[in-house]
Amino acid sequence: MSNRLLLVLLSATLMLGSCSRNLLSSGSKTPKPTAAIPESVKAANVDFRFLAAKGKAQFDQQSGNINVRIRKDSVIWISASLIGVEGGRIYITRDSVQVLDKLHREYYAGDFAYLSQRLNVPVTFDMVQALLLGNYLAPLNASTQPTVVTEGPMQRVNFEEAGLLVQQLINLERGRIQQLQVQAPASQNKLTVDYADFRALERTPQPFAYSSLVQIQQGQTPPTTLTITYRSVDIDKERLQFPFSVPKGYARKK
Repeated sequence: MSNRLLLVLLSATLMLGSCSRNLLSSGSKTPKPTAAIPESVKAANVDFRFLAAKGKAQFDQQSGNINVRIRKDSVIWISASLIGVEGGRIYITRDSVQVLDKLHREYYAGDFAYLSQRLNVPVTFDMVQALLLGNYLAPLNASTQPTVVTEGPMQRVNFEEAGLLVQQLINLERGRIQQLQVQAPASQNKLTVDYADFRALERTPQPFAYSSLVQIQQGQTPPTTLTITYRSVDIDKERLQFPFSVPKGYARKK
């Protein structure tokens, strides 16, 4: 799998735009719970301690296998491979990002500034986790109140924060996010994620989206489209490991 596909896979979990730096991760190493969902918002998040998912990521004419592991509110681990050969590995905590590029024998270890520099996407751990799971994305600031409108079988939740316009469509029957859209009017950047193929999981009453269609529009350039399709998702089946080590001889990116 090329380094570009690895970066596109990362960008699928991130917000676009120009958030102010003070909205990024606070640097606390202690896991904290995800922000509570307002009573007016009829979304239900998938709850778990450990989650493991396997599937494929595809964009343009290139595709590869992905392996995702999450310890809720604490660690996100992603491995990407092609034809059985691992091309890269990502390890994310609440205040750090580590990326191993096996194709170019390079690695990065630092904070979220790395993703901002490579992808022009300031992020937080909670954003990454919500987008991977199809969970409700709460405002970063607890004082930000969303606008909630019910339209037939759907509920539309909007809020504006740090120059971003965030819109989430909730399927009221499932109680799950069906579409997430984030726009940055100043830069004309837009991220749209459509969740589909919802299936029941063991050990949780909430259905999980086995398919995600991600469209990333930056300015006037043609959008990048990424499809993530899982073939298996397990909740709390076992206590997961998150192996990450840098082989000898790898160059550190700055």
